[in-house]
Amino acid sequence: MGIRAATLIAALSSAICMSFAAQAFETSAKSAIVLDLGTDLTLMEKNADMALPPASMSKLMTLNMTFEALEDGRLSLDQRLPVSEAAQAYGGSTMFLNTRDRVSVEDLIRGVIVLSGNDSSAVLAEAISPDGTERGFAQMMNERAKDLGMTNSTFANSNGWPAAGQRMSMRDLALLAKRLITVFPQYYGYFAETEFAFDNRAPDNRFNRNPLLKLNIGADGLKTGHTSEAGYGLVGSAKQGTRRIVFVMSGLGTQQDRASESERIANWAFRQFAEQQLAEQGVIMAEAEVWMGTAAKVGLAATEDIKVLVPVLKKDGVTAKITYQGPLEAPIKAGDKVAELIVNVPGIGDATHDLVATETINSGGFMVRVRTAATVLFRQLTGQAATLF
Repeated sequence: MGIRAATLIAALSSAICMSFAAQAFETSAKSAIVLDLGTDLTLMEKNADMALPPASMSKLMTLNMTFEALEDGRLSLDQRLPVSEAAQAYGGSTMFLNTRDRVSVEDLIRGVIVLSGNDSSAVLAEAISPDGTERGFAQMMNERAKDLGMTNSTFANSNGWPAAGQRMSMRDLALLAKRLITVFPQYYGYFAETEFAFDNRAPDNRFNRNPLLKLNIGADGLKTGHTSEAGYGLVGSAKQGTRRIVFVMSGLGTQQDRASESERIANWAFRQFAEQQLAEQGVIMAEAEVWMGTAAKVGLAATEDIKVLVPVLKKDGVTAKITYQGPLEAPIKAGDKVAELIVNVPGIGDATHDLVATETINSGGFMVRVRTAATVLFRQLTGQAATLF
């Protein structure tokens, strides 16, 4: 037995012949990354693993910790939390909280997302922290970041206030954004809110700073950031049709630079790539040979719809192949993983998808074993190919 390739059905071959090559995207951001969530492909990156001051974009980690606490019951949305002197003392973007306040967790979340509240971030941090301090919460953030595979992130506080050693990479921020979108869809709607007038304390400060939310390009999140050290940055996400992208950038010179560059990068990601469906869940794509079974072949199908993202400018030839260790030995159960579909998009790389058997093939009886033995003997004597069953 050895590695074998199954013949792809005609429908798949015709779909993948619509192939193109990408044009590189040049950005003025110091560091950037663009992901397509549906295909889990990186469309562009620039210094994506460079650890940089994250400014308020690091509040996404505080929100992740808050959502986790909501899901396991440590917090509830209607729970009211006290405001400490340490939280009240924060300057910059705030909810204008004071120590007389007891604020609901939901309002604090909206304060973090819409108003970029440094004080609301600290209130949530102190409530979740094992020792009730923001320092203790930062240590929790660091430990959780490692668990999540964020290899270039170090936190010193809950809100991105400038601090020695506080760093995040754009890749880590993209990973975090993807998690917030896919793991916590029940809370993701907060990111699309354009204004939040908490207690009407600062009417002029009620607007979301995300410049993309009003542009009608499908943007619905996530977080801006700015300090003099970090420059202007954005963690953005947008959805058009069935496609969703996440893009992260940092180190832009002005607020206007951030707005124009983020719009430009979103438009590029949607316009320069097209999504093609290669396989439909459960539909037979090809057949694999079976050894010593009640049938000579078994159908191969994907466990979910398989889509590929291809650049739309220059035809270069997307290739796809099905491989399996074969012939497959019976018995085989319907749903067993038995093969892989490997799709290569030039300029992007390979994507591998599991394929499963579409039916159960039992072990053959006496006559099947006799015919199989005869077939093997015939091949050995003549060197010719013969049918196994």
